[in-house]
Amino acid sequence: MGWQREGFETHEGTVGVLLADGTEPRPVIFDLGSTAYFHESSDWWVYDGTMRRPTATALRGRCACGWRGERTVSLDWEEVERVGRDAYDVSTAEEDWEAHMDDVAARALPLPDDVAVLLRTLRERLDEMVDEEPVMVLKTAENLGAIVADFGPLAARYIKGDAVPLPRLAEALGTTEKAAGSRLTHYAYLSGCVPGEPP
Repeated sequence: MGWQREGFETHEGTVGVLLADGTEPRPVIFDLGSTAYFHESSDWWVYDGTMRRPTATALRGRCACGWRGERTVSLDWEEVERVGRDAYDVSTAEEDWEAHMDDVAARALPLPDDVAVLLRTLRERLDEMVDEEPVMVLKTAENLGAIVADFGPLAARYIKGDAVPLPRLAEALGTTEKAAGSRLTHYAYLSGCVPGEPP
């Protein structure tokens, strides 16, 4: 599990590594033996050079959106072995990812204040109700789903009509281009319109 910021779930941050030649290694594949299933991992500590794995020499921040931190910190495997991987200092990578997220949040389109207050109040109220009145929470969720089904496709149609470029849409939503495109496709299907066909 990496670092996450509420409202920006597609921007999960992790510790990335670099090899001595400055390249980023591919995920390490683990053969689990008797099955056809292979496990992949990009966790920084798997690049320790054992069992013919690549040996990482530096750490940096990394984000699921493709961002990579500019600052690198030397990786001391003797120190990792001494203190353990959970206690090893990776704070520089996390700090750089936090700065990246501040930039993402600053470029994202903010919700109008009244809408933000309504959503925050609703979330708090549902949190209060869920233990004692789960049926009422479910009914509220159904009502919210109906609102989304009404307005999501309508908004997607306006966005498509205005020809908002995908990079700009992703930036405004504070998400990745892939996730922004998936949202538009989801709402197109929700409205019964197939992407690429006239509405």
